[in-house]
Amino acid sequence: MAMSVEQLGLLDAYWRAANYLTVGQIYLQDNALLREPLKPEHIKPRLLGHWGTSPGLSFIYAHLNRLVRETDAGVIYLAGPGHGGPAIVANVYLEGTYSEIYPEVSRDADGLRRLCRQFSSPGGIPSHVSVPTPGSIHEGGELGYVLVHAFGAAFDNPDLLVAAVVGDGEAETGPLAGSWTGVDFLNPARDGAVLPILHLNGYKIAGPTVLGRTDDEDIASLLRGHGYEPHLVAGDDPREMHPLFAAVLDDCYARIRAIQGEARRVGARAAGRPRWPVIVLRTPKGWTGPKTVDGLAVEGTFRAHQVPLPEVREKPEHLAMLEAWMRSYRPEELFDRAGRLRAELAALAPAGDRRLGANPHANGGRMLRDLDLPDFTDYALPVPQPARALHGSTVQLGKLMRDIFKRNAAAANFRLFCPDETVSNRLGDVFAVENRCLVRSPRPGDDHVAPDGRVMEILSEHNCQGWLEGYLLTGRHGLFASYEAFAMVSASMTVQHGKWLQEAAKLRWRRPVASLNILLTSTSWRQDHNGFSHQGPGLIDVVLSKKGAVSRIYLPPDANCLLSVADHCFRSRNYVNLIVIDKQPQLQWLDIEAARAHCARGASAWAWAGHGDGGAPDVVLAAAGDVPTLEAVAAAWLLRHHAPALRVRMVNVVDLMTLWSPRVHPHGLSDDAFVDLFTERTPVVFAFHGYQRAVHELIHGRPHAGRFHVRGFNEEGTTTTPFDMVVRNEMSRYHLCLEALRRVPDGEERGAALAAHCRSMLERHPGYIRAHLEDMPEVRDWRWSEP
Repeated sequence: MAMSVEQLGLLDAYWRAANYLTVGQIYLQDNALLREPLKPEHIKPRLLGHWGTSPGLSFIYAHLNRLVRETDAGVIYLAGPGHGGPAIVANVYLEGTYSEIYPEVSRDADGLRRLCRQFSSPGGIPSHVSVPTPGSIHEGGELGYVLVHAFGAAFDNPDLLVAAVVGDGEAETGPLAGSWTGVDFLNPARDGAVLPILHLNGYKIAGPTVLGRTDDEDIASLLRGHGYEPHLVAGDDPREMHPLFAAVLDDCYARIRAIQGEARRVGARAAGRPRWPVIVLRTPKGWTGPKTVDGLAVEGTFRAHQVPLPEVREKPEHLAMLEAWMRSYRPEELFDRAGRLRAELAALAPAGDRRLGANPHANGGRMLRDLDLPDFTDYALPVPQPARALHGSTVQLGKLMRDIFKRNAAAANFRLFCPDETVSNRLGDVFAVENRCLVRSPRPGDDHVAPDGRVMEILSEHNCQGWLEGYLLTGRHGLFASYEAFAMVSASMTVQHGKWLQEAAKLRWRRPVASLNILLTSTSWRQDHNGFSHQGPGLIDVVLSKKGAVSRIYLPPDANCLLSVADHCFRSRNYVNLIVIDKQPQLQWLDIEAARAHCARGASAWAWAGHGDGGAPDVVLAAAGDVPTLEAVAAAWLLRHHAPALRVRMVNVVDLMTLWSPRVHPHGLSDDAFVDLFTERTPVVFAFHGYQRAVHELIHGRPHAGRFHVRGFNEEGTTTTPFDMVVRNEMSRYHLCLEALRRVPDGEERGAALAAHCRSMLERHPGYIRAHLEDMPEVRDWRWSEP
């Protein structure tokens, strides 16, 4: 239905109010309503913020308000151009949500002053659409993720419409370019909808954008190729643009509901992949701002990107231009004498939870329901004796997740995200109850592929992790599983999500969400055929650098420990949980009760592997990680069999954060507990899954930290055997024994025969693997036995 002249006038006034408050946030510390002539002292001493994208974001927000008010649709708004923060804050303020959450920013003249003063100011709010912004699940500061977050939010949310604004600068990023494929995984019968709005204003910070210079026909062809139905709206005259955009938005919404209605009539498996609408909106950068400044064009150019008038305090002519610019929005028509938005304009916003800033899906903890988790001990492997049987540890996790899917099928709140590696990573038991999702029709010969599957496989770490983040932030649960080395592709996403959680925890109104659970398998130590390109444990260092309030790193050495850790992670809230364990068959160490107790402590001495009589050891062998544990326990075995006079203690660390001081991380052992475990002065030879520097960082400040001698991954790798990897990185059992003998007083003399044996085996090793193409039987077939 066409809008009347009166309706268009009110909508334009609402947009003007948002633009006015956006400019005010960037520039003003006082006189927010221009009740007196603008003076230099009314201007902030530091002008920070971004104007260029803001009027377009507010234009879209105002029109979505109308759509929600007329249709009662549930809509959340994701701003890809995150630098448009002042625009989104302005709109959330105008609709009333902001003042409800932050009562000190009241809906009057004093509140307007506070709103302006706090923006990009010490003790205030960032310039991005950040965590303190109601209605946001997407920061937008690091570009490229708006569509993956949008699709993640829409999965299993059948009544939700996610409006995702993609900036043309953001559209140049690799993650965004790959994220258009989300429509191939969005099932209209059981999921919500994503309405991408490609906002083309032509420029980045200092140069043109690719799509901004691309003609409409080519952009339409690009989007059609991705599976969308493009709708183009372009112009710079608000009187023409409002009715044009309103009509297109209505058409797109009607098309979305028609797609969903038909799919829900025929069912999730029969619907097929529809052609979803997308809007291409061309408006000038810095729309409605200064046309020229100091003789240079501003509106419609890169100069509008940040602060169009940068010297307002210093140049009277700039101050006059700013005042004229702000008065062009006619604030006296927008706000009453008390500084409140006029009633006829306030009525344009939706009510209650239908407001874009108040939608509960954008505060996902409000929607969160606990997973119905089976008893993880039901999936335990029997381990009557340590290090006697080989078993794939991740197989047991796959069985656990199979039953998580089954028990939560009705709730539809759990998904597995993995870059085409679910079976490779030995998690394939999930396919007994679930399928890979692909909305296109399956073909004969496909393996567990169906439109209604909830195993999300696509060869993009960005898509997998981004989908999961959007899924979690709207109140659901899941796991992202990846080859270890390639989790670094999306490492920056992990950082950004951790930052989001860290800041969200400070806001009482942000309810806790399920943790981001990342499983790294196909690890660096067992890339036997893939070689050096697949060898890199760097995500450990990335997560280690995050605050202890958020970061958790677990290195379970076997299946039963993995089950215990996974159960804890699936129950946890507001963490980034990194779990690292290989997929290959490996020796099993602990029965389920021992594993549960070990994981609860985070680090333990394994009495059976050392001299467990409580006496003082001559050397502590320690390990964190499955392969390091194997090598350290084998080294303890060698020492106990061939140098029995040397007393050994074997320590395993499953929760890496226990090594931190409790001043740094809540899981950190006290100094007394640390000394009880590692002693006070005994040399410690530590085999570590990742880079050695991480352990040195963790134990910095601990008693006599210089006695720790760490072996780990030191960037040596190739296509080779499993044992050759630890030899190349000097973390083999033989290297650990030699290190222990060197560090123990008189150790080399007391263990001379063992040292000779170790050197002999290391000399024999390279020739053997080249001749036989496998590891020596003494290594390959090693099992624990008592001395």
